[in-house]
Amino acid sequence: MTAKKSATPHDAVFKTFLTHAHTARDFLALHLPDWLLRICDLSTLRLTSGSFIEEDLRAYYSDILYSLQTIGKKGYVYVIIEHQSSPDRLMAFRLMRYAVAVMQRHLDAGHRHLPLVIPLLFYHGKQRPWPFSMRWTALFSEPELAARLYGGPFPLVDVTVIADSEIARHRSMAALTLLQKHIRQRDLTELFEQLMTLMLQDSVSRKQRLALINYMIQAGEAPQAKSFIEQLARRVPQQKEELMTIAEQLKQMGREQGLSEGRHEGLAKGRNEGQREATLAIARNMLARGIDLTLVQEVTGLSAADLQQIRH
Repeated sequence: MTAKKSATPHDAVFKTFLTHAHTARDFLALHLPDWLLRICDLSTLRLTSGSFIEEDLRAYYSDILYSLQTIGKKGYVYVIIEHQSSPDRLMAFRLMRYAVAVMQRHLDAGHRHLPLVIPLLFYHGKQRPWPFSMRWTALFSEPELAARLYGGPFPLVDVTVIADSEIARHRSMAALTLLQKHIRQRDLTELFEQLMTLMLQDSVSRKQRLALINYMIQAGEAPQAKSFIEQLARRVPQQKEELMTIAEQLKQMGREQGLSEGRHEGLAKGRNEGQREATLAIARNMLARGIDLTLVQEVTGLSAADLQQIRH
């Protein structure tokens, strides 16, 4: 992608004309497709600064951006009028990037809905006709797949509507998915047996198992986490020492106090402080028992700086 290093005579004269609203109105009336003209109120056309676009994009555009209202509805439409005096294979992608930048600026201004952004290219190069597709998905090595992916809804994994029995068949993702689906429940005891079975599968590593336990401690209810850890320790003798260290630390820290004894305005603060203190204490004990620093960081979610402070 070659940037426009400086304004050319072509750019200059084009901007002189197309930054005039009356001229731009005539231009759009002549060249916009009928189905777009039917929704655009050209009488509301207003020149808008495009200087908000990212620095790495700014050199690529003639910077002619108009806003207007839709007919009969309270909608917003922007029109990008771009001038090109030579072919550019990536032009459709460039216009797409600019359109997304316009949408982001619109949202940043406080609007709830995305605006329609109409890119319109004016070309007068030596090579005729314009040799490249104006469909940006044509730039992919598999245009049909790209059109299907970006022209429809994106894939969604909504675990809130997946049955637990189905989640149990999700192989190495089963334990994480089940726990994250139910983590906000006040009572997880009914899930303990299923959760332990999934966590003890060969596809779940020791590191992942400890990370799930720490997640339960940080995001769930402390008494439930302690009970679960104790039950898990009985099922995994080889990790009993590590697990019981965590369980004992929960008991000693009295994390329940940080969760339940805060008053109205102090409850959130008490919860956060209790969680962090418990996590620091667990990390301290794991390090004292010679557990690898990297593993402690991954399991607890603490930063390297936090762990260095604990060690010294």
